[in-house]
Amino acid sequence: MEEHERQQIIALVKREVVPAIGCTEPMAVALCVARATETLGKRPEKITALLSANILKNAMGVGIPGTGMIGLPIAIALGALIGKSDYQLEVLKDCTLQAVEAGKAFIDEKRIRIALKEGIEEKLYIEVTCEAGGDTATAIIAGGHTDFRRIVRNGEVLLDKMSATTAEEDDNAPQLTLRRVYDFALTAPLDEIRFILETARLNKAAAERSFTGDYGHGLGKMLRGNYEHKIMGDSVFSHILSYTSGACDARMAGAMIPVMSNSGSGNQGISATLPVVVFAEENGKTEEELIRALMLSHLTVIYIKQSLGRLSALCGCVVAATGSSCGITWLMGGGYKEVSYAVQNMIANLTGMICDGAKPSCALKVTTGVSTAVLSAIMAMEGRTVTSVEGIIDEDVDQSIRNLTKIGSRGMNETDRLVLDIMTHK
Repeated sequence: MEEHERQQIIALVKREVVPAIGCTEPMAVALCVARATETLGKRPEKITALLSANILKNAMGVGIPGTGMIGLPIAIALGALIGKSDYQLEVLKDCTLQAVEAGKAFIDEKRIRIALKEGIEEKLYIEVTCEAGGDTATAIIAGGHTDFRRIVRNGEVLLDKMSATTAEEDDNAPQLTLRRVYDFALTAPLDEIRFILETARLNKAAAERSFTGDYGHGLGKMLRGNYEHKIMGDSVFSHILSYTSGACDARMAGAMIPVMSNSGSGNQGISATLPVVVFAEENGKTEEELIRALMLSHLTVIYIKQSLGRLSALCGCVVAATGSSCGITWLMGGGYKEVSYAVQNMIANLTGMICDGAKPSCALKVTTGVSTAVLSAIMAMEGRTVTSVEGIIDEDVDQSIRNLTKIGSRGMNETDRLVLDIMTHK
């Protein structure tokens, strides 16, 4: 692989694997509010947030870090009161108890309006308008959780990238295949990809934090208790499940602790990281092996998400667990053939799992995903793979990936609408 191609891929990973505090959808809304407030130059008297259905779906039932509260209103209020857009997806990390009380008062004063943005196809779209003293400022995020497309103050356009299409932006991204992902992860100079170890540090800390508290449904903590010994066994497998679900427990409940996200999702970052980390540590793998396995996992997720899109009707754990299955397969001694087998097995098994928003029970789906990741790796190492005469699997693994993402991005659109309708009419 040529130097410039390698640097392109490294830059892509560094863009897509970033720290985030709290669920990325409400944090992206808070980020947009913070930027609109900064553009306004004063405390808003009124805030209007127009959101795509997928943003709304993923922000309705999740804890907001440091607040003890759920949902968008407190995220929006704090984005205006203490948010700093320079912090990106850690926009609310300066949150205090006093700020939360001020945020509650802001909500009680009926200063916030939240509605669906009509007439858009973009699944990740946030439009925030702040008003005060006759002045207005609008900020729009679209396409990516931190991708500002338009900034306007009192009719003056300060930034306008609305005409930029996803296709145009993708022209600048490296063209990946599973083979290129595999070759890059195994051959890139170690010092150039060592940064991926930060995913292990952050996400493992989030899991260990969950074991000492009571977050969400407490699945990770539960699995480390009596059930680990009496039912599941004190094994690498049970530790993979407890660490991964534990980090998700803490994050979805709103713990004020950063995780390393992947492609705009903290749960995807957790699921791509912790199964690989636990397997490597408990099997005595070297630091280099851990670095390369983590890079293989995270870059596989990025590759699949390129055609799936940031938000879809398909649960992100399907994609993230596919990445970790690749990493585990390689750590087991598998080569490219076995890694591709693992991907085929994952696609044959988990395709169709719906996303019904970000919430504490995401820990259950994450655990399902990573348990399947281990199963798929074991099958791959035994030379077993789902074949092209079965379902949506193609002989070409990259075509199987495209089949998966076509179902998630196009085929499940009506599912997405129905899920949102059910959620908003309970």
